[in-house]
Amino acid sequence: MELPAALRQAVDRALDAVALGDLAAAAKTLSDRYRGEIRDGTPHMSGDLAARAYLATRLPATYAAISAAFDAVAAARPDFAPRSLLDIGAGPGTAMWAAAQVWPVSDALLVERSGAIRALGEALAVSAPLGTIAWTDADLAGGLPDGVQRDLAVIAYVLNELAPDAAARLIDAAWAATGDTLMIVEPGTPAGWRRILQARSSLLAAGARIVAPCPHAEACPLVEPDWCHFSRKVARSRIHRRVKGAEVPWEDEKFSYLAVSRRAGTAFQGRVLAPPKAGSGRVTLRLCRADGTAGERLFTRREGQAYKAARRLDWGDALPQAGACDAQDSHDPERP
Repeated sequence: MELPAALRQAVDRALDAVALGDLAAAAKTLSDRYRGEIRDGTPHMSGDLAARAYLATRLPATYAAISAAFDAVAAARPDFAPRSLLDIGAGPGTAMWAAAQVWPVSDALLVERSGAIRALGEALAVSAPLGTIAWTDADLAGGLPDGVQRDLAVIAYVLNELAPDAAARLIDAAWAATGDTLMIVEPGTPAGWRRILQARSSLLAAGARIVAPCPHAEACPLVEPDWCHFSRKVARSRIHRRVKGAEVPWEDEKFSYLAVSRRAGTAFQGRVLAPPKAGSGRVTLRLCRADGTAGERLFTRREGQAYKAARRLDWGDALPQAGACDAQDSHDPERP
């Protein structure tokens, strides 16, 4: 996964005159705050250097995770074509850029407390393919401004910065501001997953319908130390590698997410919870199933269409209903 060319070029321009040593030190401080889930009342990106360090090291991974979640929503809701976006805790506008690659979004309202990252986001947004982009300042611990409802609302990598009671209030406010679909993305850690579970419970109680990743609205079948998370491979730019002191040109971003809607999505058999295990004429998928259970399922060549559908899947993909598998298989170039 790479950033859109226009965004990548805008980020390069924003980082062009920053000393590498200063950027690396700021990136380490930023990483320590995120990993430690520091909640001291100060935004993680409270200064210009911290905000630029975010562009160098966290923007690509955050973009990849949000894009993966958007792709899952688009697959489950092919009828969904949002025109307006509310990005809550927008950072530099990451969700806006990702949404514009999937849907015909033309109106975006971005809520961001940090003046430093908001200023950089506004500069990046000059190159964004949207008609109307507005930014507003708000302390998310106190909720959202009035009159901010949009078709699609996003809370990405935000709840980990809030106390639990403030996070719960924000989720309630975000759902009230959601015209159709609300998506929440958190780090793919056990703590991030627990926050997703708490949001899931409150949103289901409010009447929301789960679109992804869960194929059901039952209690989550996973038990710690296991947890539900996914991964997306992220391409590292040259400055990204230099700031992190890394040689490998990519990294894996682990994330957890939840998408709910006021409308039902496409039903599916299950969600792949781990990398598939493939062998000769067989593939084993670890699935969260539509009946509320989770476990491994072996597909063999003898199962024909079901096997052909299963072998195309990767971690995070949905296993379609049997009828959908049949339709896909009719176009399989390897079908005899």
